[in-house]
Amino acid sequence: MMKSSNSPLYLLSCCLMLLLLPVPSLSADPDSLQDFCVADLNASISINGFPCIPASKVSGSDFFFDLSKEGITNTSNLNFSVTPANVLSFPAVNTLGIAMNRLDYGPGGLNPPHSHPRATEMGLVIKGRILVGFVTTSNVYYSKVLTPGEIFVIPRGLVHFQKNVGKGKGTVFTSFNSHMPGAVILSTTLFGSQPPMPNEVLTQAFQVDDAVVNSIKSKFGS
Repeated sequence: MMKSSNSPLYLLSCCLMLLLLPVPSLSADPDSLQDFCVADLNASISINGFPCIPASKVSGSDFFFDLSKEGITNTSNLNFSVTPANVLSFPAVNTLGIAMNRLDYGPGGLNPPHSHPRATEMGLVIKGRILVGFVTTSNVYYSKVLTPGEIFVIPRGLVHFQKNVGKGKGTVFTSFNSHMPGAVILSTTLFGSQPPMPNEVLTQAFQVDDAVVNSIKSKFGS
């Protein structure tokens, strides 16, 4: 006999079915429960964001940040600089899921292969001719040379780079859907970690001998 739609067992079964169904609202970040949460960078604990400083100590200047100044690019052989506007430099973005960078390139400047483990990136070319490339998890390489006014997007976690292939300087502004996207720079991570990654791992992975690995490590202070 079919159970009555009013029976307790039928109603309980329906409730259990609803609980087991995927609920889109539970799979996304929760909405903020405050207008803002300017980060207390001196707090001893940080879990997915910094604690807020008291609203009474927040001023109008906390919500503004200057990205107008050109970065110094000739301090390394990369001929490149980054000015970040993430939670560490711009505490007002704390818990808001956004951040920006200003990227400046001298001629031939390179933002080396890296990934952002916590964010997708979108960039707008302001000046120069910028080669943008990334590699998928299927080892497929996509690239294009962009000029002012053109934008690019790098999916979260994928290895990518930008290189100025124009004759003059280059400038790019990038944005992220995280207040702290993080950056894993492959060369520094592999050859400049402290303590150093074992040579036997690197020689086997790159199919080179110790001398090559030691030479590269010496350039990264490892």
